[in-house]
Amino acid sequence: MRVSLNWLKKYVNIDVSNNDLIRLIGARLVEVEGVIDETHKYDNIYVVRVEKVEKIPETHLSLCQIFVGDDVEIKGVKTEAGLVQVVCGAPNVREGMYAVWIAPGAIVPASLHEDAPFIIGKRKLRGFESNGMLAGADELDFGDDHSGIAEINPEVAKPGELLAELFELNDLILDIENKSLTHRPDCFGLIGFAREVAGILGQKFEYDDNRFRIDTDTGLRDSVTDSLEYTVANKSELIPSVSIEDRKICTRYSAITLEKHGDFKKKYLTWMDTVISKSGMKPINRIVDVTNYIMLLTGQPLHAFDYDKFVAVGKQKCAEINVRLAKQGEKIVLLDQNEVTLNSDDIVICSGDIPVALAGAMGGESTMIDDSTSKIIIESAVFSLYNLRKTQMAHGVFTEAITRFTKGLSSFQTLEVAEECAAMLSEGFKTIDIADQSSVDDKTIVVEITTEEINKLLGTMYDIKTIKRTLENVGFVVKNGSEKNGSVERMSVEVPCWRMDIHIKEDIIEEVGRLLGYDNIAPVLPRHFTAEKNKLHQLKHDIRNMMVRYGANEVLTYSFVSESLLNKANQDANNSYKIVNSISPNLQYIRQSIMPSLLDKAYINEKLPVNRFVIFEMNGVYRKDLGIDEDKLPIQKNSLGCVVAERKNNETAFYKAKKYVEKILDELGIVADYVPLKTKNAETIMFEPKRAAEILINGEYIGVVGEFKNIVRNEFKLAPYLAGFEVDLDLLLKCMSSHVQVKIGRRVEKDLTVTTKETYAKTLEKVRKDNPEAVIEPGLIYQAKGQETRNITFHITEIEN
Repeated sequence: MRVSLNWLKKYVNIDVSNNDLIRLIGARLVEVEGVIDETHKYDNIYVVRVEKVEKIPETHLSLCQIFVGDDVEIKGVKTEAGLVQVVCGAPNVREGMYAVWIAPGAIVPASLHEDAPFIIGKRKLRGFESNGMLAGADELDFGDDHSGIAEINPEVAKPGELLAELFELNDLILDIENKSLTHRPDCFGLIGFAREVAGILGQKFEYDDNRFRIDTDTGLRDSVTDSLEYTVANKSELIPSVSIEDRKICTRYSAITLEKHGDFKKKYLTWMDTVISKSGMKPINRIVDVTNYIMLLTGQPLHAFDYDKFVAVGKQKCAEINVRLAKQGEKIVLLDQNEVTLNSDDIVICSGDIPVALAGAMGGESTMIDDSTSKIIIESAVFSLYNLRKTQMAHGVFTEAITRFTKGLSSFQTLEVAEECAAMLSEGFKTIDIADQSSVDDKTIVVEITTEEINKLLGTMYDIKTIKRTLENVGFVVKNGSEKNGSVERMSVEVPCWRMDIHIKEDIIEEVGRLLGYDNIAPVLPRHFTAEKNKLHQLKHDIRNMMVRYGANEVLTYSFVSESLLNKANQDANNSYKIVNSISPNLQYIRQSIMPSLLDKAYINEKLPVNRFVIFEMNGVYRKDLGIDEDKLPIQKNSLGCVVAERKNNETAFYKAKKYVEKILDELGIVADYVPLKTKNAETIMFEPKRAAEILINGEYIGVVGEFKNIVRNEFKLAPYLAGFEVDLDLLLKCMSSHVQVKIGRRVEKDLTVTTKETYAKTLEKVRKDNPEAVIEPGLIYQAKGQETRNITFHITEIEN
C-alpha cells in the first residue's frame, strides 16, 4: 500500500519533520518498507495555453505556439511575448486549450525510474524547431492514456504555473508493508491511516462522516434506518432488488442506482488522477476513478455496473442483484478479459442467476462501464474474507479491492461510502434508488478497565486524563466510572465500529502503550526469580543434541500440508483439521503426524549425491481423534519423527532406525520393549506391520519404529532402503517422570586418552573393566613415526547417582 504524505497532510496537522513522522509511523503503527521521493519528479513542467496551431503538410504533426506566461524564464529557450514554439503530434491539440509543457532539460516523469530517464531537449521535426513537448497523461505517469495530450481546466490554473504546485506533486510516497496491517482493515483507507497518525502525534482526529448524506428525487431519508435488514426505493422501474443466498458470505450489500443527466465524460487532468496514480493505481474513466478514489480514501471497495447491460444479461425488466456461491465449473470473463473457471468457494454477483462479477475481486466484462453507459449501479458490500482468500489464491487475483476485503472489513460504512461516491458523481448523474441489506449485529463493544490494570501491565504511571485523551483521539469513547480508590480509577471504553480487533482489556492496554510509544516507557529491570525449567523444552533440547551428535540433520517443515500429501501417507484427511483461510491451496490441512513431511523431504534429499542421510523434526501435530481442550481448541501432541535412508546397504533398514531409538532412550536412562505392531493410528498406518514394532515403556505405547509400506514408498518415489520412527514426546516425558525410569542420576561425558604398547582390543577390555556401567565409544588412535607406544582415545558416557 502506498500513502501520499501530501494527501495525508490534508487530514492531519503534521508538526514534526518528515523523517520524524516516518520514524513514528514505523515505531507505533506499521512498517514503512521504503520512501519514494517525488519531490523533483515534476521539475520544469508547466501549465501553458495553446495560442496557435498550424498543421504541417503531409504529416500528423502540428506547429504550435504556446503561451508560458509573461514572467516565466526557461534556460536556453527564447520567448517572444511569452510564446514558445513546439511541434506536437497529438490529435486533440487545439487553440485555446490549457496543456502541460515539459520544458527542455526536464525529465519525462514516466521515465524517471527507468535505467536511462528520458531528458527532453530541443530538436527539429520536419525542419521546424521544437522546444520541449506537450505531454500526454501517460508521459506524466498518470495512467496509460496515449490518445492525446493532457488538458487542464482553465478555471483552476493559469499559464506559467508549475504543474507540481497546481497538483501538489512535490511529494514523498510511503511504501507500507501490508502484512503488518492485516489485523487493521480500517488503516487501508487514508482516513483510517490519518486517524492513527493523528493519535500518534497526540492530536484528536476530526472527520465529518455525514457530510455526503444524500436525498434522492423521492425525498429519501436523511439517516440510516435502525432495521437490520431493509430495502429503500421508489416506484421507479429502476428499483434494484438485492438477494443474498447466505449471510455468511455477504454481511451487507448496499447499492445505489444513478442515471445520467449531464456530461460525465472525463475531459481534464485532475488532482484525483494524481492521487490515484501516486497510490499505485491508474486512472481509467470518470466513474471508475471516483470509485477507486473513494476506496483509497475510506478503505471500502466499490464497483460500478452498467445498469442496462446488467439487466440485459439477466434478461430482466429491472436489476435483480443476487449474491451467491458459484457453482463448480461456472465461467466468467473478467474486466481484464481473462476467462475464469469458478469453484464452489467463490462468491459471485449475479444478474438473476447469471454471474456478472467475481465478488470482491473483479467485475465482469459483460457489465463494463463504457462511453455508452447511461445508468449505473454503485455496489458497496462486505464479503467473507475466508472465501475471498481462497478466491485470491485459486485464481491469482491480487487487486487493490481484494487486498482490502481479505483483511476483514467492517460493515458499518458500506451505504455511507456508496452515498459519498454518488455525491462525487452528482454533476453528471442523479440518484434514483438506494437498496441496502444487512445482517450485521451493531452492538457496541464496551471494555471495563482501570488505570491500575493499564499501568501495571505497561510499567507506567499514566493518569486517567492522559489515557482518556489518547484513546479518544482515535475514536474511542471513554467514560469515567463511579469507582475510585486512591489513584485507581475505573473507566468504560466504547470501541468504535471500525476497530474489529478490539475485544478485551489487553487490547485497550496495547492501544495506550502503542499510541503513547513503547519507547517512552522507562526501562526497569524486573525482579529476578529463578523459574523452573520447562521439562518438554529441556527434553527437546537434549534429544536435538543427541541426534546431531549421531550425525542426523534437523529440518523444520510447515505444519500445514496438502490433501495429496495425506493421501500419499495413507492417512485419512477427514481426521485432519482444515484451515478455512489457508495461505495456499496446497496448505489446507494441519498435519496428523511428522512423518509425511519428512518423507516429502526425503525424496528431495535422495536426489543429492550422498550415500546416506538421516533427517528428523520435533514439532506439534493435531488430529480430530485427539479431541479438544477446555478452551475448545484442538489438542496438540508433540512428536519426534526421523527418517533414515541409504543408497546401498546389506543390513535391514528396520534395525538401523531402531538403533537411533535405543541410543536416545539409553541416554535418557529408559529401557523400552519392542513388540509386533498392533496399534492403528495416524503414524503407524504408514509402516509395514511385519517390518515395524511398537515402542513400549512399562507396557505403555509411546511410538513406532520400522520400514514403510511399499505403497507409501512408491507414492513418495523413495528407494527401498528406508526406515524411520515417530515418538510421542508428551508420553515419553510422562514416562521419564514416573517409576519407569531405570537409570536415575546425572549423565556425564568424558574423553579418556591412554598411552600404551598394547593393541586397541586389549586396551578397550581394560577400560571397560574400570567402567563397567559406561557406554564406551572409540575415538582417535595416534602413533608417531618410530615410537613403540600409541595414544588411544575413548569417549565415555555414564550415569552418576
